[in-house]
This record gives sequence, C-alpha cells and structure tokens, in this order.
Amino acid sequence: MAGQEQKRPPRRDDEDTPAPAAPVAQRQDAARTAEVDDLLDEIDGVLETNAEEFVHGFVQKGGQ
Repeated sequence: MAGQEQKRPPRRDDEDTPAPAAPVAQRQDAARTAEVDDLLDEIDGVLETNAEEFVHGFVQKGGQ
C-alpha cells in the first residue's frame, strides 16, 4: 500500500465560483430583508409593552 498513489482530477477554480446574483434577485432579497426587519421590530415592540400577555398566548392549556 505504501507504493500506491491516488489520482485526483485537476481542480477547476471557475466551477467553485458562484455566478453573480442578478439585480432583480438582489432587490427581492433586500425587500424580504426589510419585511423581516419590520416584523421583528413589531414583535420587539409588543414584547416591550406587554411580554407576559404575549407569552401567555402561546402557553398550552392542560399540559398538552
């Protein structure tokens, strides 16, 4: 086994590089990010004003 060599195919760097994102996809990503940020801000606002009531809305009744 000491004399065996493993042959690997030559590596092509151009296959590893992802294609640049299209401008439309970048705008959609930015819009989604803004929507998620708005939702998180809304949740944060609810938690700041009344966290206990918010949590009680998710507590299961009867230990289910």
